[in-house]
Amino acid sequence: MTFDLTAALPTFVITLREGFEAALVVGIVLSCLKKARQSQLNPWVFAGVAGGIVASALVGWAFHAGMQALRASNQTYTPIVEPLLEGALCVVAIAMLSWMLLWMTQQARTLKSEVEGAVTSALQSSSAAGWGVFVLIFIAVLREGFETVIFIVAKFQQGLVPALGALGGLAGAALLGVLLFRWGVKIDVRQFFQVMGVFLLLIVSGLVVSALKQANEAVEALAQLQPEFSAWCDGDAASCVLGGLVWDLRNVLPDKEFPGIALKSLFGYRDRIYLAQAIGYIGFLSLAGWLYFRSLGGQLLPQQDTPQKSRS
Repeated sequence: MTFDLTAALPTFVITLREGFEAALVVGIVLSCLKKARQSQLNPWVFAGVAGGIVASALVGWAFHAGMQALRASNQTYTPIVEPLLEGALCVVAIAMLSWMLLWMTQQARTLKSEVEGAVTSALQSSSAAGWGVFVLIFIAVLREGFETVIFIVAKFQQGLVPALGALGGLAGAALLGVLLFRWGVKIDVRQFFQVMGVFLLLIVSGLVVSALKQANEAVEALAQLQPEFSAWCDGDAASCVLGGLVWDLRNVLPDKEFPGIALKSLFGYRDRIYLAQAIGYIGFLSLAGWLYFRSLGGQLLPQQDTPQKSRS
């Protein structure tokens, strides 16, 4: 039995970036607790991490179960509703990941101080300090986990390989967090997020292509049920709503074989691209890229506050 490991690439990239962002929050909280001599609250931190991961997995399971139930319903309009829902998930994933990317670059300078302030507030309530720390970590992990789950569902990726990519990303994020906060290894956090941000922009731009494809499939399904709409769809020359065919590289670089499938997973490549998809991809990438690079300049951990290896 062989596995197509390319399906793990986008989930690995997304989970690594999102997971490291959560790992930064966890590391800052643990450092704050150590400085405040409140290390007995560390189990609440790890409980918050576990709770956030479990809650994210439950969200993913709920979305997956809902889509499976829809497919099994065999209702007349299921072929229309299903691609519309999948397209809507793509739009939600595009909005959430784009917002997260731009927000993080803008809030990078104040992340450390904001987390430290939240921990200080939690510690002021001695009777509920543990719960305050738990909620802070739980929300941070759940936010990143929810964005990842929405992306995976929107990419319609199921099975073992995408899950392995997500687990690999989590493991990588945890390792980076340990290296930075526990062992004092110097990591250029700013450069890491800048590089991962570029990958994220390309992956999210690919979701634009997928969202338009799902909208087109919904119209095609409607044309099958309502013949009066069939004039919109004439097969290979043009799609129902996407316009004319820009290129057809199925015989040159198919997107179901390597390396085309890797380009599809990471950068949104398709061996058949229609006019609206090409415009949507280039337009979104140009606008989001411009906003992203304009917002660069902050860094997650100020240089003087980068954790140093403890001296005994």
